[in-house]
Amino acid sequence: MQIGMIGLGRMGMNMARRLLAGGHEVVVYNRTKDKVDQMINEGAIGSYSLAGLALKLKSPRVVWMMLPSGTVVDEHIETLVNHLSPADILIDGSNGFYQDDLRRKQTLSSSGIHYLDAGVSGGIRGLESGYCLMIGGEQADFAWIEPLLKTLAPENGYLYCGPIGAGHFVKMVHNGIEYALMEAYGEGFELLKASSYSPNLKLEQVARLWNQGSIIRSRLLELLESALTKDPQLSAITGFVEDSGEGRWTVQQAVELGVSLPVIAQSLFKRFESRQKDLFSNKVIAVLRNEFGGHFVVRSNTSG
Repeated sequence: MQIGMIGLGRMGMNMARRLLAGGHEVVVYNRTKDKVDQMINEGAIGSYSLAGLALKLKSPRVVWMMLPSGTVVDEHIETLVNHLSPADILIDGSNGFYQDDLRRKQTLSSSGIHYLDAGVSGGIRGLESGYCLMIGGEQADFAWIEPLLKTLAPENGYLYCGPIGAGHFVKMVHNGIEYALMEAYGEGFELLKASSYSPNLKLEQVARLWNQGSIIRSRLLELLESALTKDPQLSAITGFVEDSGEGRWTVQQAVELGVSLPVIAQSLFKRFESRQKDLFSNKVIAVLRNEFGGHFVVRSNTSG
């Protein structure tokens, strides 16, 4: 099957490679020329413009965007509308907000262009292991691209989730759960490190052990084992933790729907806390304890 792949970052380039290995014809475009050249050397058909990409695809075209969510996706869609035709299928594989999909579908429908939203999980290891794919949109469009999904995903690794927005909604919740899982692992390993048994424990060995039949085994724990093996104290990095949007959207949707998500919400708030040193809120707690009970406080170097 033929497909256009827009965006050759950490995910997009490896997805293109997996599709090539599966026998598909892949036309690639990226804003930087060198990545296009690299994929040409690996067997892809290269294009240095969105217009050129559209010209190299046969109708009905299938174009998959693997771009940063938000404005960048909208900018590419605005350009692509001028080069795609009715019945062409445009797929957004970003970590996008499902309500953006509803807006885009409405805009594209006036041009007759079909639209699918695809939640994609698999990270940089997806090339070898395959990608978990969550698809929203018209079921007929899902059926048309299914040969691509079978190549990209492992067995039972893709799902039609429902109408427009459903794929990104399911991926949003997936990432919210991921926030909570990572927070739980972080807290557990912090307790291990703080214990009196810490000098005798090799944390990478604990992570490896827990992946051997334990109920808490996971891909995340495998990645933690790898990281701890390379840097047992994680001394090469700071504890600054970004959030890329999905955790916030998950919590916001929980508020709107009246669903209790205390663990996911707290894991999001801990990420905010990770970006601040000497939190004022903690100072308030410390000074209150000192004021009402004379409890010990640590004085700053700037105090008189």
